[in-house]
Amino acid sequence: MSNDASLDINQKSNPVQTVAPPKEDNNMLRATDKITALYCRLSVEDTKEKGGKDDPSNSIQHQQIMLMEYAKSQHFPNPTYFIDDGYSGVEFNNRPGFQRMLAEIEAGHVEVVITKDLSRLGRNSSLTGLYINYTFPQYGVRYIAINDHFDTIDPNSTDNDIAGIKNWFNEFFAKDTSRKIRAVNKAKGERGERLTTNIPYGYKRNPDDPKAWIVDEEAAQVVKRIFALCMEGKGPSQIAALLEKEMVLNPTAYKQREGRKTPHQAPENEYRWHESTVAYILEYMEYTGCTVNFKTYTNSIWDKKQRENPMENRKIFYNTHPAIISLEVFDKVQEIRQQRHRRTATGKSNMFSGLVFCNDCKQKLYYSTTSYFEKRQDFFICSTHRANKDKCSGHYIRAVVLEQIVWKHIQEVVSVVTRYEAYFRSEMEQKLRMQSEESLRLSQKRLAQAEKRIGELDRLFIRIYEDNVAGRLDDEHFAMMSKNYTEEQKDLKAEVKGLQQQIHEQEQQAENIEQFVQRVKRNSTLTELTPYALRELVKAVYVDAPDKSSGKRRQKVHIEYDLVGYIPVDELLKAEQA
Repeated sequence: MSNDASLDINQKSNPVQTVAPPKEDNNMLRATDKITALYCRLSVEDTKEKGGKDDPSNSIQHQQIMLMEYAKSQHFPNPTYFIDDGYSGVEFNNRPGFQRMLAEIEAGHVEVVITKDLSRLGRNSSLTGLYINYTFPQYGVRYIAINDHFDTIDPNSTDNDIAGIKNWFNEFFAKDTSRKIRAVNKAKGERGERLTTNIPYGYKRNPDDPKAWIVDEEAAQVVKRIFALCMEGKGPSQIAALLEKEMVLNPTAYKQREGRKTPHQAPENEYRWHESTVAYILEYMEYTGCTVNFKTYTNSIWDKKQRENPMENRKIFYNTHPAIISLEVFDKVQEIRQQRHRRTATGKSNMFSGLVFCNDCKQKLYYSTTSYFEKRQDFFICSTHRANKDKCSGHYIRAVVLEQIVWKHIQEVVSVVTRYEAYFRSEMEQKLRMQSEESLRLSQKRLAQAEKRIGELDRLFIRIYEDNVAGRLDDEHFAMMSKNYTEEQKDLKAEVKGLQQQIHEQEQQAENIEQFVQRVKRNSTLTELTPYALRELVKAVYVDAPDKSSGKRRQKVHIEYDLVGYIPVDELLKAEQA
């Protein structure tokens, strides 16, 4: 497993270097205008082929000297270097030096290709053999591997006969090295050592401990602002546009200004922020002070594509470095990111967008506005009703009315919590306990049933496989039953994960109430409702259909607060006053 980049890639490839032949060899130029390609390659693992110690004979400099001396001694014309320093031999497409050499070969500009040995050309036996036996001959190119005494000009040589075996051993070395590296990284990751070598924006290396991160205060302020803007309801593209407008250096430009290494090239516009960069920052859990290992993985040494690991396969170690963002804010931002809402054509937005739902169909209420609407004319309407009036009634509420109702209720909650904190805690604990006891019991019962059924399916898989092998179950029925069992087990595992989360949330009620009380206290001095406060306190708002039976339009709004659910303010006040 790996975290950030291929372990074989450490440095950029060097450019093609053409070496002018000495004057005494000028007679070679008259023989041909074609070049002699001197190909050098080195990866991190190649420096340690002999007994685990650095092998200087594999260095790029040693290869260059060796190849040039050989080319001069054999009077090969126009020697030209093609170099890949820090690139694995198992792949060919990602090697810039090799690809430039291949382009010259295909253009008919190359007479001979020379490498130190077969492993320098590559450690993939199939592809290495393909280039040697098909591509090079197709373009009339002679290939020489000096140390392996391999030369395609003499196909009957004994050394040429065993070249395939040597290529296989070179591939085996690459596989064996990869297994060892994966095992070492797995052991490191399991015990909490940070696997990534890249220091994220917002941190810098501790001068007293190269492996430790410390907060970079200037960049950390930008990270905090990005999270705050998300808490206010702004999306990555809006945040990126705002940072660019305010001329905030993007992470690459900032690191380069500070003289730090970065894998990216200098940007044309140092103030240009991409929404993908903002989204990456918002989802980067390390800002909470934890180390996350095994975030990505590769399938094999042949396939270097980084694939995202599911959360259950990652290892998280908390409090490994100073936090920039609290875990509470990070979790809330992830929740907000899941509630992405559509942007209006006018570009106008509302703090309640993504938080308001129809109390009947439970679908979102869309924020509706036009460029000529005044603020008091903006409204929310049920998305189901707007698409099909027969499926749901017209749940419509003006945005200013919604804000007034919610702000008034939040003020009442703040008043109750700050004046009667102990009473609020005890009453809410009792309320939540009564609500969750039956739900918890049912969740635990269903969890046990689902886990039992998953075990039964494992046994059924074994049984139908044995029946199929023994001929008691034909292939068609085996495939059908296997598919059904697989789908059922997949659904059950997803259900188990959800039930475990529900049970965990129900079991930490006291902690939830404590967190909510602290949030209320942080917002106790507000004089108006802000987007940040709204999203910190409120999880969702449900709107009833208007009641016009009395001749007046009356409409109820139900506010579900984050962590604690519905708060019956009137009941709490009556009970306290009684």
